[in-house]
Formats: sequence, structure tokens, C-alpha cells
Amino acid sequence: SDMETSEKIQKSGVLQVFASLLTPQSSCTAKVANIIAEVARNEFMRNPCVDAGLVPPLVQLLNCKDQEVLLQTGRALGNICYDSHEGRNAVDHAGGAHIVVDQIRSLCSKTDPASEKLLTVFCGMLMNYSNENDTLQSQLINMGVIPTLVKLLGIHCQNAALTEMCLVAFGNLAELESSKEQFAYTNIAEELVKLFKKQIEHDKKEMIFEVLAPLAENDVIKLQLVEAGLVECLLEIVQKTVDSDKEDDVAELKTASDLMVLLLLGDESMQKLFEGGKGSVFQRVLSWIPSNSHQLQLAGALAIANFARNDGNCIHMVDNGIVQKLMDLLDRHVEDGNVTVQHAALSALRNLAIPVVNKAKMLSAGVAEAVLKFLRSEMPPVQFKLLGTLRMLIDAQAEAAEQLGKNVKLVERLVEWCEAKDHAGVMGESNRLLSALIRHSKSKDVIRTIVQSGGIKHLVTMATSEHVIMQNEALVALALIAALELGTAEKDLENAQLVQILHRLLSDDRSAPEIKYNSMVLICALIGSEPLQKEVQSMAFLEVVSKLRSHENKTVAQQASLTEQRLAVES
Repeated sequence: SDMETSEKIQKSGVLQVFASLLTPQSSCTAKVANIIAEVARNEFMRNPCVDAGLVPPLVQLLNCKDQEVLLQTGRALGNICYDSHEGRNAVDHAGGAHIVVDQIRSLCSKTDPASEKLLTVFCGMLMNYSNENDTLQSQLINMGVIPTLVKLLGIHCQNAALTEMCLVAFGNLAELESSKEQFAYTNIAEELVKLFKKQIEHDKKEMIFEVLAPLAENDVIKLQLVEAGLVECLLEIVQKTVDSDKEDDVAELKTASDLMVLLLLGDESMQKLFEGGKGSVFQRVLSWIPSNSHQLQLAGALAIANFARNDGNCIHMVDNGIVQKLMDLLDRHVEDGNVTVQHAALSALRNLAIPVVNKAKMLSAGVAEAVLKFLRSEMPPVQFKLLGTLRMLIDAQAEAAEQLGKNVKLVERLVEWCEAKDHAGVMGESNRLLSALIRHSKSKDVIRTIVQSGGIKHLVTMATSEHVIMQNEALVALALIAALELGTAEKDLENAQLVQILHRLLSDDRSAPEIKYNSMVLICALIGSEPLQKEVQSMAFLEVVSKLRSHENKTVAQQASLTEQRLAVES
């Protein structure tokens, strides 16, 4: 494997001679294969090995019975494939992978040292052959290599080298979606958890984690891992590493708590661990929130957000005091706080605020005030969750909507964020919250505050959104403005060209029925203003509206008749 020697071998032309010596009959076949294996450890020698035509005869040798020949041939092909596109192609064309998979199957149950050594080499060869190559990985998956490797891991779990090879192979294959479905039909979860429990060294645990993380993205495997007892292992790691500042322990704490959160993303696995809010796992995760470790605070808040994915869980958690824990956590992160923790805690509060019965309880617990402390945040992810949480809280809560809608600082910040063109999510949520403040409060004071802060033009723009739900929310809010405070908003509505926009929405065949309906309701309200009425008259609305009298949607057709009458009277 010495570079200088390899160069001399290449120049001497001996590689071409080797091709003819690689026959099962030759007594020096194993030695030749061994030389090729050593030479191919040098990157610059892999292509010359391919060019010398060594791959087809090496692949043929995979069928022979001599263990030493098989061992050296497996090494040679593995090294030729390592990081070499040409090497992999040559092995692929010669059908090498198929033979190796068959060999692994036939050797799988043998536990003598020679067979285990051979299995290790063959697994290594497949790993080099398919590493970071989706096409070749898919090929191996289609050959059914996954169940074979899982079986191998179960039988040979005492053999460190072979186990390691299996794990690296799993890590390679597990990234592919198609592999996860195959893994789900094996007992991989059980085998990995069993193996994980035996590990003491950080590197070995890390290796298993690298396989667990991509596999745990699959919901079926999530549940299998939970049933195999992975959660208990993870909680134990957290307990052992939480107070340590050693680099390995900090890394393990992060990986274990992240994986825990990932397991909770599956509906079945999450519900199993929640156990009606009585589960020991749920209780342990709760204890992470007041912890001094940012990583655990983050994982705890994310876990709560994941548990809060159905009304039953949310109601139970709010009734059992989780809101106060999350508010205390947010309090610790107001000044120069950890952005990921802020984001996670706000996510949890937003989810908890979805059930109707939770809103009033959370408002009286002071959640709105706690959330408003983050109005100063310049971090879009935090802004986004803050807006979503407030919008959930005020849904059908008139008093809270009025209180927040009269908060000038909040409304001014919303108007500012309505222009955050770089952050579509923040912009959309700000518009939706502005509209929600009006729709749920139906308050003149709120409308006046929004007019004075320059919010009207944003609501008008929102009526042209590509999302029907947002268009609708905007039109309903604008109709309330026109009904309650038309005089105050008149100038802004005119400047924002609302009448022209409504004409466009009514003329457009693609507009949803509810958009057409609410646009007509709004037109009827706007003609109470002289300048806006003039605009309506100048734009031939009668013509557009009369066409809608025959609309297939009855509600739209009825509103068209009413609107036509109103317009005819006013003209």
C-alpha cells in the first residue's frame, strides 16, 4: 500500500498481467487479490485497476469456495469501490453486489471466526459500493439486503467489528425512504435497543444514534422503538449526563433528548407515552422544563408541543398546571434569551390554546401578557410563534381581543411586521392577527387604534391574498370596519383602492363563493360613504353583480339580488 510501490506497479504494466492470474485454478489467486486490495487503498490506483480489467475476474472469484480467496477478493473489490465512481460502476456491471448479498445470506448463521471475518469484509464491500449513492443503495434494498443485515446483527451482536459494519451499512441505507418501509418489517428496533443497552463507550452509542435518528422518522418504527424500550434508555442517558460539562456527555444529552422529541412526533407513539397524562415518561419530560440545561428546556418544551396535538391532551395539560411551567420558562428567557427555547415554549403555548375550553383559562393565567414580553424580538421564528399564539388565544374571546386591539404598542408592531417581505410567515400571521382583533372584538376602539396605526392598507392588501382563508378574514374585518367606523377609515380605504380590488374579486371567475359573497356585503356597507359611493358608481358594479344573480351558489345568488337592489336605489 506504499504509494511509491503502487506507482512502480502501475508503470510496470503488471496490473494487466494480474487479470489472467485471477482464476480459481491458480494457486496464487489469493495472493494476487491481496496485492490488488493493498494497491487499491491508494486513491490514484483505483481507476488503473478498473482499466486493467481486474473487476470482472474478481467478481467471478466471489463464487469460489476457498475462504482465503473470498476474503482477499472481497477486500480488493471493497477498496476499488471506495469513493470511486468508476470502481462502483465496474462492480455493478459485473453483477458483484448480487453475488455478495447471496454470500452474506448463506454465511449469515455461521458464527466461526473465519466466517465472521468474511462477513465483515463483505459488509464493508457493500458499504463502500453504495455509500452516498442513492441508485446503488436502492439496488441493494431491492435485492432484500435489509432483512439479511438485520438478521446478521441479531446473530453476531457479540462480534464488535461485524456489528460496526452492520451499523454503518444501516446508517447508509436508512436515509432512503424506501428503506424505512423495509426496516419496519424487521425487528431492527428490538435489535438496536438491545445493542444500545450493552454499550458503554460514547463512540459506539453515537454510532447507534446515527442509525436510530433517520429510522425514527418513520411512524411505524417510532412505535416499535417505544415498545422496544428505547425511551427508558434515553431517559437514563439524560439523567446521567444532565449535570456534566464533558464534551461527550453534552453531545449525548443533546442526541438523546432530540431523539426523544422525534419519537413524540408520531401520533401513536406520542399517545402511548402520554398515557392519559399519567405516564412516567410524560412526567419525566415535564421535569426537564425547569431544568438549568438549555438543551433540556428546549427538548421539554418541544415535547409538550408534541403532546399537545389533540384536544384531550391539551385540556388535561392545561388543567394540570403546564401553562405556569411554560410561562416561568419564558420568563427566564426574556432578556437575551435563548431563541430556540423561546420558539419552542411559544409553540407549546400555541398548541395548548387550540381547544376552545383552554382559551379563557390561559388568558386568565396571564399567557397574553407573558407572550407580549417578546414583542421586541427581532427573530422571525419567535415573532411567528408569538403571533400564532395570540391569534389562537383571542379566537371568539371578545374581551381579550378588545384589550389587545387597544394596545397601541402591539398594533404598531403588527403594522410594522405586515411589511416584513423577507419573512412571508411573519407577514401573513401579522395580517391575520390584525383581522382577528377586529373580527373577535367587534369594537370601535380597536378599529380606531388600527386606523391610527396605519393598518387599514394591510387589511385591503390581505383581501388579495392567494389563500382564500386569509382573503375571507380580511373581507369580514373590512366589512366590520365599514359597518362600525366608516367615517374614520374612509380616507384609508379610498387610498388603498379597496373599491377597485372588490370589482376585481367579483369579476374574477376564480374567486371562491365566500369571497364573492363577502365582497358584495362589503360593497353594500361602503356606499354609506360619499366618496366611496362615487367610486362604486363609476365602476359599473351593477353589471358585474347582476351576472352573479344566476350563480350556482344560492347564498351568492341571493346576496347578488340584495346588492343589486341597494346599488339601484343608491344610483
